[in-house]
Amino acid sequence: MSDDVAQYINQAQPWQIDVCEKLRALVGQIIPDVEERMQYGKPHYLKNGHHAAAIAVAKDKVSFLVFNATDIPEVKGLLRALGNGERKAVDIREGQDVDYDALASVLEKTATAL
Repeated sequence: MSDDVAQYINQAQPWQIDVCEKLRALVGQIIPDVEERMQYGKPHYLKNGHHAAAIAVAKDKVSFLVFNATDIPEVKGLLRALGNGERKAVDIREGQDVDYDALASVLEKTATAL
C-alpha cells in the first residue's frame, strides 16, 4: 500500500480515518493486486491499469467513487451518478451507518470487467 495514501488519510478527522481505512481494506479484498496511488490529489485504485475506485475526503464527508459503473443503478440516498453515469459515488458522513457489504458488491460488479 502507498505511503502517500496513508499520509492523505491520516490528515483527516478521526472518524474519516476509520472510514477510509475500512474502504481501503475493502478495495484490497475485492481487487487482488490492486494498484494504489495518489492521483488528482486523492487515493485512486487501479486494476490492470484502469481506474476501479477512488476515495476523497472533504470537510464533512468521505466520498467513495467506483468507475466503470454505467450498468449499476443509482440508489437514492446511497449511490449517485456522476457525469454520464460511468462513475457512481457514495457520500459517508460522521455517525452514518455504512453498508460496506453493499459497497463491496458494487465494487465487485464494476471491477470484474477491468
